[in-house]
Amino acid sequence: MTRLSAPLLAGAAALLLTAGTAQAAPPPAAGPLVSPAWLAAHAGAAHLVVLDIRPAAAYAAGHVPGAVGADYEHSGWRVRLPDGAGGALPPIPAISAVIGEHGVGDGDRAVIVASDFAAAARIYWTFKVLGHRNVSILDGGWQAWQAAHDPVSTAAVVPAHAVFTARYQPALRAQLPEVAADIRTGAATLVDARPPAQWNGTAKTRDVAEYGHLPHAVWVDQSRALEDGRLKPKAELEKIFAKVPNKPATTYCNTGHLAATDWFVLAEVLHHKNVKLYDGSMSEWTADANRPIVR
Repeated sequence: MTRLSAPLLAGAAALLLTAGTAQAAPPPAAGPLVSPAWLAAHAGAAHLVVLDIRPAAAYAAGHVPGAVGADYEHSGWRVRLPDGAGGALPPIPAISAVIGEHGVGDGDRAVIVASDFAAAARIYWTFKVLGHRNVSILDGGWQAWQAAHDPVSTAAVVPAHAVFTARYQPALRAQLPEVAADIRTGAATLVDARPPAQWNGTAKTRDVAEYGHLPHAVWVDQSRALEDGRLKPKAELEKIFAKVPNKPATTYCNTGHLAATDWFVLAEVLHHKNVKLYDGSMSEWTADANRPIVR
């Protein structure tokens, strides 16, 4: 692991901090996933903002030089609904403010660094549902950055506030009335991303009031898509997700967290059409005991 000297750290941080205001060049082009080599090569590029969504203590112990700390659990990325359901997308003005406060503006590319792929995929989906296309995930996350022996900084970065304009994309988000309609009509395939015990109704999380899964759902445990913190090759993912027909689909879990992995694979890797994420998921669905559930 290479640790940078103070002058080099300051320079890298300054370059990344000015990315939100520089006008000389567009954000660097990239796909949904970028490698550590890509990120190292584009360090300091105009309009590139690296968001480290790991816990604050992990960020403080070491992060990509110039990265902004954006703790997944404590930076306002998700909210609890009035009925107690957790993990929902915040109101559009609120989540837009969170993004702008972390230095990502309309003309910036955000690169998400995490140690949990599902968390990275959930933030990626958040940008997409807000109409921001220039967003990528560091493939393999923080572990891959360390394994590549790339530079590490412990200098905290305070981003300049940026203007982020949401262009809400409802086609990427399923909400409770639509999920209820899909259960009645079968218009969309419901995809449960949770572990086996939660799928079969022998265990649940504290956010969920009842055991079981949504009626007519198919099960693709999101952990099957991952190996050593990164997605498996596309050919393997095609086999894992073969039970999901290429028709409208909605992924869900407990709080819209694990479901983000299945959404990412279906929408961004396998390129299924009309894939949505139900951010309320089982925590919202089971808040009303009259809603159907399979135990």
